Amino acid sequence: MITDSRHHNPIKANSVNQKFFTIGEIMLRLTPPNYEKIRMASSFEASYGGSEANIALSLANLGVDSTFFSVVPDNSLGKSAIRWLRSNDVHCTPVILSTHEETPTHRLGTYYLETGYGIRPSKVTYDRKHSAISEYDFSGIDLDELLDGYDWLHLSGLTPALSENCSNLILDCLKKAKEKGMTVSFDGNYRAKLWSWEAARDFCTKCLPYIDVLFGIEPYHLYVDDDDPSKGDWKDGVPLQPSYEQQDEIFRHFVEKYPNIQCIARHVRYAHSGSENSLKAFMWYNGHTFESRLYTFTILDRVGGGDAFASGFIYAMMRGYKPMDMLNFGVASSVLKHTIHGDANITDDEESIRNLMNMNYDIKR
Repeated sequence: MITDSRHHNPIKANSVNQKFFTIGEIMLRLTPPNYEKIRMASSFEASYGGSEANIALSLANLGVDSTFFSVVPDNSLGKSAIRWLRSNDVHCTPVILSTHEETPTHRLGTYYLETGYGIRPSKVTYDRKHSAISEYDFSGIDLDELLDGYDWLHLSGLTPALSENCSNLILDCLKKAKEKGMTVSFDGNYRAKLWSWEAARDFCTKCLPYIDVLFGIEPYHLYVDDDDPSKGDWKDGVPLQPSYEQQDEIFRHFVEKYPNIQCIARHVRYAHSGSENSLKAFMWYNGHTFESRLYTFTILDRVGGGDAFASGFIYAMMRGYKPMDMLNFGVASSVLKHTIHGDANITDDEESIRNLMNMNYDIKR
């Protein structure tokens, strides 16, 4: 039985009336201090993260009513991860604390992060196989009840990569959300260490008919000729840092094939070193392609930068920002996250992001 998780946030006055819901895995993150490599480390800094959890947490800090659904083992690690989310005002009532019978391996996924410095990039090592969410049988979940009362559902390509149970859950939730008239956003979030490129493209392409707001342009099939895939994909040959014209063409092919998509947004990264990057973003919205400002910055912690872009963009869209402000607010949210330790953009005031969006770096007194 899924209990009602819709309740007023007593700490934040809700700045947005929409209720946000997301589903995904939350993991323990272990990081050697002081930019050390794992083989040098004698201690690790512990925190928690995961793409969908990061987005729920970031939105909750900005005052959005945000709920997270997952499965964690009913032990101290699982409870600690959920406690961390709750301490940041994320509603976790639907989260399942699983038993040994329900999830035999009974573990919380873990990942290790070696933080990059200078010319050395960051490196992630996963230890998440057979995590509780990947072993849980979701066939008994009433999805109509789970999603009831929410306005916005966000999902990603990370969760279906974990197991067949998870991929079935994500696709079923997309279909149910569309039936219920929810706004649906989706981020492909491809991870080569979790599944193959073709498997990711095959699954994520199945999701496209149910999506309103799409983050990123991969991993999806966008064939030139659906009857003859050998003719290639419209995205073939497009560089990682495309021109405005190249990006506009790809966006138009997406919306021509999937007219249900109301908005596409993607950020573009320029990695000057492991410690200095630049970011900008493109967006298709209301029949036009927009290009954001370019921000160059020094990195404290890169992980979660894409999630911060998505959460900032969702927040700005919920608030009814003008198109260019939506896009620049999303990029500024990502840039700000790069200055914060941990996976999530723990920023509780909109104004600080707006100041960065407008490139205002003066001290705030």
